[in-house]
Amino acid sequence: MTTSSDPSSGALPGAAAPPQKDHGRAGRDLRAAVISAVVLLGAVAASLAVWKPAFMLIVVAAVVVAVWELRKGLLAHAIDLPEQPLMLGGAVMVVVAYVWGTDALVTATAVTALAVMLWLLRRGIDGYVKTATASVFTLVYVPFLGSFVALLLSEGGHDGGGLDDDGVQGILVFILVTISSDIGGYIAGVLFGKHPMAPVISPKKSWEGFVGSAVACLAAGWFLVVYLLDGDWWVGLCLGLITVVMATLGDLCESVIKRDLGIKDMSQVIPGHGGLMDRLDSLLATIAPIWLLLHYLVFT
Repeated sequence: MTTSSDPSSGALPGAAAPPQKDHGRAGRDLRAAVISAVVLLGAVAASLAVWKPAFMLIVVAAVVVAVWELRKGLLAHAIDLPEQPLMLGGAVMVVVAYVWGTDALVTATAVTALAVMLWLLRRGIDGYVKTATASVFTLVYVPFLGSFVALLLSEGGHDGGGLDDDGVQGILVFILVTISSDIGGYIAGVLFGKHPMAPVISPKKSWEGFVGSAVACLAAGWFLVVYLLDGDWWVGLCLGLITVVMATLGDLCESVIKRDLGIKDMSQVIPGHGGLMDRLDSLLATIAPIWLLLHYLVFT
């Protein structure tokens, strides 16, 4: 019998620890996860349908929360990110990317990186290189990659919304194809998963799940590019292939980060999912190549 004498646990000495709820092979509360996903996707759909800049507010909020989560996780290794300049600079990067495009994004990223390094001078010499390196990593990983969402949305201009807008259509394709990777991998992994892909990094990720992700992404990419964007079928297949590879790598990278930090989830802000970064890992990894492909092969 497991006992606890830790006063902070809330259990009496000698009392049995409360049983942990078994969520099966998925490892998650599926009901809470589905409800959370529906709410988040509903907010995204509503903002895109009514007024595109409202969606940019969601992106900015996601960047701010993600920076907060990474700072919280890195504190376990005595790395204290300067969250104020990272959050402010990240928000500016998203906005300028949407309004002025790639050149403005590159400039805003460079200025923010310099501002963060100057901000850290106030803390002195000890740990400067370690914290500055982690800060620039966070800047690129979250705000910079997240700003490609703004670049994709701006393909249809800066006002309006609805399915007749190129930018809105691009965002829908990006989200739906990436979600297809998660859903296809989840179903195939739960039903058929037997051969671990990277047992040390992510024990529940299997090669069978990867095949399920690939099938779902290729089908979704082909269908959405052809019937929503009026693009060529081979572009849709390329988009699906790029998505499944990048989404899988993004998920593995996030798993490595969490294992290195010794945490299961970045936070618990999304019921059934964990932290926001636990859901953004695939999206952040896929957005840049998806924007590049759609920008030059569909929207140009």
